[in-house]
Amino acid sequence: MEYRSSTVWLRLLHEPLPIAEAVSFLQVPEAGGLSLFLGTTRRWTDQRETLSLFYEAYEAMALGEMRRLADEACRQWPVCRLCLWHRLDEVPVCEISVLVGVATPHRAEAFAACRFLIDTLKRQVPIWKRETLSDGQNIWVEEGIPEAKRR
Repeated sequence: MEYRSSTVWLRLLHEPLPIAEAVSFLQVPEAGGLSLFLGTTRRWTDQRETLSLFYEAYEAMALGEMRRLADEACRQWPVCRLCLWHRLDEVPVCEISVLVGVATPHRAEAFAACRFLIDTLKRQVPIWKRETLSDGQNIWVEEGIPEAKRR
């Protein structure tokens, strides 16, 4: 599922994220700064070994909320281009689950908008994450709650 305009590209994908496509979309002559954040599945969380993460979403609602976040970023910063992509289903260790890219005239704006987008996406967009651990446990993760307190 996706939304695309001349400046904003939002995607929910069930396969690996095509990073080169995002970078190509973000490169425009007006932009002097391009900030790209890639979130990956890490192996260790609070001394527990993670094998993979599984993401699911109410896709229509998630895409709508992603549009609101993109609109807010475009109001706060002089965004030339913006990508906000999230992978759904299973994401093994070292693979990319989320891509946030922002192109602006200057680097400080690109960094700030990118940080706002990833932080707000994790808090507000209805995408749920389940960790599959090496001991066979499957744990649903609640954003904003430290890992050590979730046990």
